[in-house]
Amino acid sequence: MHTASMALRERTAAHLYRKRRIGDAIATALACAAALLGLACLGWILWTLLAKGLAHLNLALLTQDQPPPMEAGGLRNAIVGSLMMCGMGVLLGAPLGIAAGTWLAEIGNHGRLGAVVRFVNDILLSAPSIVLGLFVYAAFVMQTGGNFSAIGGAIALALIVLPVVVRTTDEMLRLVPAQMREAALSLGIPQWKVTLQVLYRSALPGIVTGILLALARISGETAPLLFTAFGNEFFSLDLHGAMSAVPLVMYKYAGSGFENWEQLAWAGALLITLFVLAISLVARTVLLRNTAAHD
Repeated sequence: MHTASMALRERTAAHLYRKRRIGDAIATALACAAALLGLACLGWILWTLLAKGLAHLNLALLTQDQPPPMEAGGLRNAIVGSLMMCGMGVLLGAPLGIAAGTWLAEIGNHGRLGAVVRFVNDILLSAPSIVLGLFVYAAFVMQTGGNFSAIGGAIALALIVLPVVVRTTDEMLRLVPAQMREAALSLGIPQWKVTLQVLYRSALPGIVTGILLALARISGETAPLLFTAFGNEFFSLDLHGAMSAVPLVMYKYAGSGFENWEQLAWAGALLITLFVLAISLVARTVLLRNTAAHD
């Protein structure tokens, strides 16, 4: 009787083992197929960008402004406009994000208010960029007489940067060991010095990475700029007036029907892709150096 019971348990275990092995093989195959499909789509996109945009990357692209239809030109005004508005957006959003993230990590970490702030920040983090553009249009552009400007575009981009930096700063500061805070405070160092000289120094690579990722995200935003900066076909450094940007040019030129405009749209798309790739590589390098330093 005992031998029969043992044989039954062994057959049941063998059956379950085979069933689990089959299920594991099916799940692994599906996961690999999904990964290959994603990589194939990414490769297709990159190949299309290179095939259509690489031939039009030249010196004129950087030295000439947007041309009329059927004439040669470049994207100098759009590139300068993108750099200015993205730079101002980071300068506006990053300090506020670092301050808010510091408050969340050091003061509001366990309170109800901190939970509410994190919830609101998560909403902003996932909010469509066009909603933020409409908000800035109603709160800033319309209040200044309907005047489209680079400042309005920078404010809209700053609202995209803000929640990314808040989340990154909060997470990085909470990863700093509590023993470092306690050791510094036990020496009589004021809290603000502990934050500046101990916590920020430890969390700096992660915070910088968050800022770089936020910059990479806003560099390709089009919708917020449609309602704020609006676009400008001429070279302009006037922050109070309409200003061009590479995503706006791509939006206008991609389906224009003019060959030279479509070529510039592909070249602009490739430029933004290369810029985002460079920013991502820099962020990756900062993270790897931070990991190596801690190891």
